[in-house]
Amino acid sequence: MIEPDIAGIAGTLGAAADTATAVPQLAAQTGLDVDAAYAVQAALVQRRLDRGERLVGLKMGLTSKAKMAQVGVGEVIWGRLTDVMRVADGGTVDVARFIHPRAEPEVAFLLDRLPEPGEPVGDFTDAVRAVAPAIELIDSRYANFTFSLPDVIADNTSAAAFVVGSWSPVPDGLDNLGVLLEIDGRVAQVGSTAAILGDPRRALDEGIRLAGRHGVRLREGWVFLAGAATAAVPLRPGAHVRAVVEKLGTASLRALS
Repeated sequence: MIEPDIAGIAGTLGAAADTATAVPQLAAQTGLDVDAAYAVQAALVQRRLDRGERLVGLKMGLTSKAKMAQVGVGEVIWGRLTDVMRVADGGTVDVARFIHPRAEPEVAFLLDRLPEPGEPVGDFTDAVRAVAPAIELIDSRYANFTFSLPDVIADNTSAAAFVVGSWSPVPDGLDNLGVLLEIDGRVAQVGSTAAILGDPRRALDEGIRLAGRHGVRLREGWVFLAGAATAAVPLRPGAHVRAVVEKLGTASLRALS
């Protein structure tokens, strides 16, 4: 049985991100399974922390059928967010930093306290301080944006950057709010928060459970990205991207040309 080189795989993926250079899929040739992939993810993010970045939250991946179909993977996954990944609402990103970036509309939670693993969704109201529309930029480090489940987990679930709009109290009907993704003022994707596991709060429940398996507990003040409400759209140089979530408002960014 092949014993995966956790540090070596993390180094390969880290260099791919640093140089915006795609690499072949790694899991099959290195014997990477899901548990080992999360160990690679931890080592990959630790490289960033060693450079002075800070953990500021967690993100979910593949929480909608559209995203599962788009990348050919069928299991909910989680990754880590650092402060350097955050882009100010209305700010700019340099697409030259990425390999093949894509944008997707999301819902973000601001945690007011640490929810307990398995805590019922209905009790989350006092655990979540606020909610906001968000945009996540994903950028797989693998060639052709293709990967297996262990591959994408190891690659920190393709996390690249994120934008969070204005925070507001959690509204009624969070489980079925309309969502738009606009590119240069034109609607590129239409969806609903119902696409996020039927209710974005369920994504928080899953995040607590899955991260807890690997000894990671969410912290007060962290941002939690619940997952995409639509399929992702390629981010072109010069594009203006805006996510609109009913009752929550907007989040936006502009890609430098």
